[in-house]
Amino acid sequence: MRTLRAACTGLCLLGAALAPVACADGAASAASPASALTVSAPASGPTIPDGFVGLSMEFRGLAAYVGTDPRAVDPAFEQLVRDIAPGQRPVLRIGGDSTDWTWWPVAHMARPPGVKYDLTPGYLAVAHSLAQTLDARMIMGINLEANSQAVAGAEARAFVDRLGRRAVSALEIGNEPELYGSFSWYKTPSGQHVDGRPHGYDLPAFISDFTRMARAMPNVALSGPDSGSPHWLPQLGTFLDREPRVGLVSLHAYPLKHCVATNVVTEAELLADSATHGLAARVAPYIDTAARHHVPARIDEINAVSCGGARGVSDTFGSALWSLDALFELARTGVGGVNVHTVPGTINEILGPSFTGGHWQISVHPEYYGLVMFAQAAPAGSRLLALTGAQTVGVKTWATLAHDRTLRVTLINKHVRQGETVRLRLLSGYGQASVEQLRAPSVTATSGITLGGQSFGSETSTGTLAGPSQTSTLAPAGSTYVVHLPAASATLLVLPHS
Repeated sequence: MRTLRAACTGLCLLGAALAPVACADGAASAASPASALTVSAPASGPTIPDGFVGLSMEFRGLAAYVGTDPRAVDPAFEQLVRDIAPGQRPVLRIGGDSTDWTWWPVAHMARPPGVKYDLTPGYLAVAHSLAQTLDARMIMGINLEANSQAVAGAEARAFVDRLGRRAVSALEIGNEPELYGSFSWYKTPSGQHVDGRPHGYDLPAFISDFTRMARAMPNVALSGPDSGSPHWLPQLGTFLDREPRVGLVSLHAYPLKHCVATNVVTEAELLADSATHGLAARVAPYIDTAARHHVPARIDEINAVSCGGARGVSDTFGSALWSLDALFELARTGVGGVNVHTVPGTINEILGPSFTGGHWQISVHPEYYGLVMFAQAAPAGSRLLALTGAQTVGVKTWATLAHDRTLRVTLINKHVRQGETVRLRLLSGYGQASVEQLRAPSVTATSGITLGGQSFGSETSTGTLAGPSQTSTLAPAGSTYVVHLPAASATLLVLPHS
């Protein structure tokens, strides 16, 4: 994510102007007539991969989230990672802007002028402890903007040697290189801004740089182009044709742009289908390109709003409904996973850490609840099912089928004041459903969010939902389930196979 450097067209692969959404209704009204949907036969869609949902953070974010003592890594953060990848090997990405501002010090070499952060053995000991405890797969950013094989190679070897080959899933060379020729990498003592590359730096120049740096890398998977540029990504096939060592295609996606004051974003835009379905439609061609080259793809940096987020949008309950729907839409493209970017102290943080009196506390922001509900609704190994019938505008319905034939149906009502009713006709062999809801006082609420009646509260020291569980049951009439959806809410039906 470019923050100060991101008035960027580069982040706006998915940042086109969005039309207001019909579901941001202005006044309360009676629920519309029930829509009728039928769940199709099994095995009709992509399988949810292990570790589909993960987190992305900046290099400095690691210490903020887990501390500096490898023997006392923050247990709340570890549990919050498990909550979105239960029983799985989670994928964590450390990179972002700070990829090109960080280095592993090289003997007899001066610190590159754009570097602001030195990696240390202690830092990597903490990262190793976190990876070991979670059995995590780590995507680690490698400084490309320094334009030095010595810098890139030393950093890569430190990651592999100190984290271990099992932990290092991929080495990601550079971060949003499409911006190197447009935004300054550092400022001289006299105040002159110096770009990381010449103006007009393009994909062929990046490929040349990538190839040089790849020669200095250990024998592990490399990741790239780590871009969200609508100008570069249509040439993704060229990059993959020329770079046989790429083992992971990494993409960035932000549906809404808020990099300068004139970029005003609204809750209605966040809830619009263009911010979820439209986002997935723009990414899908690049997922397909990666698949044709037999290389997995991952959106390893995503959030609702770029450049640190927007107050009153990024930090509201609407972001939970957005993240839940966006994850389903992206899963439908066949992408291998998604890493939600969180930066402590910004509006976009989904987890806010603090360490006082020798104890960790983490404030859990609304968007994270959408990730947890997705993890419950689409467990690893389950398959997306197709639905037929007309869906009500502003209501999204998703269904998954697990290995044990448990059927899960998720319904998201994005109407902010209007309840809806959906009639679901399901596969045979199912009876009573358990029902859980994701709720908040309003779509603009920043607190009071509950999932199945439970909450992380204002802060959590355990990383687990607390409070009495509030679930209900729903029996069908024949094979039809009539589901009533409160305004601005999500509902999960879980139906074991009988």
